[in-house]
Amino acid sequence: MASKFIEEIRRHMRMRGYSLKTEKAYIYWIKYFIRFNKLKHPQDMGTTEVTAYLSYLANEQHVAINTQKVALNAIAFLYNQFLQRPLGDLGFTYAKKQRKVPSVLTPNEVQLILSHLSGVNHSIFSLLYGSGLRVNECLRIRVQDLDLQNLSLTVRDGKGKKDRVTLLSPTLIGSLQLQIQKASKIQEEDIKQGIGPSLPHALGKKYPNAFKQIAWMFIFPSLSICRHPLTNKLCRHHLHDSAPRKALKRAVQQAKIFNKRITCHTFRHSFATELLRSGQDIRTVQELLGHSDVATTQIYTHVIGEHFAGTVSPLNKIFIENYKENQ
Repeated sequence: MASKFIEEIRRHMRMRGYSLKTEKAYIYWIKYFIRFNKLKHPQDMGTTEVTAYLSYLANEQHVAINTQKVALNAIAFLYNQFLQRPLGDLGFTYAKKQRKVPSVLTPNEVQLILSHLSGVNHSIFSLLYGSGLRVNECLRIRVQDLDLQNLSLTVRDGKGKKDRVTLLSPTLIGSLQLQIQKASKIQEEDIKQGIGPSLPHALGKKYPNAFKQIAWMFIFPSLSICRHPLTNKLCRHHLHDSAPRKALKRAVQQAKIFNKRITCHTFRHSFATELLRSGQDIRTVQELLGHSDVATTQIYTHVIGEHFAGTVSPLNKIFIENYKENQ
């Protein structure tokens, strides 16, 4: 059972609308910080202990750069917002992460992998590639987020708590309509038991019968019911991301694609790359992906070689001259 101090931090985060994923991560790193300092209370610690902790993670535990950032954000939240004791300049600088060119799939490779998927998993990965979604954005789609008439999809509460609208391929209309029908039948049975899809806490309190509306049903519902992490009420959540990840691993093995590291996110990378390759404006791609900074989107120009702006390799010149001499 968590201590009173940790539970106060948790309540503080929930009052400010932090996601459960962020809450879980911050609580983990705050607990780690306290244990590292031999259960000393954070009120009795400061910049010296925080810097020592971050240095330990970087130099002895060799945690990844992104993990260091999460740990730093957790401790900054603890002192700056919860304890109201700003740390100021820690004098700590983590190494800059070397940006890697993302692995992408060709359209033929996507088609091959999809041929080894069926049902729900085929629909999920078709959406990842066809709409440029993150896997959890896809699994959180509710019926109301789909606009089959205008071929658009609304991503709600995405990364950075931002909403955006992206493309919806007309080739998916049939399979999505089928998913909605299946989800509707599940919801009908759930309503008989007085349960429904998990809802944002405030919405469930304001509209107690909202769970009966098909608009709030997930199109990829979980096969089992669970208790809502905030209200503790029985509900049906969306499918867990472990299910499509396992399905993808099997499909990649069956497709015999062994020269690339393929994850769910690879389909999002491939979506962006294909749009740029087809001549789409980078600002449009940025908007569809939900990137706050165009520099993040520009990494895909490296994948297709556009960053060289038409520059030709000097080896080409030698080859052309030799070819002309031999004619």
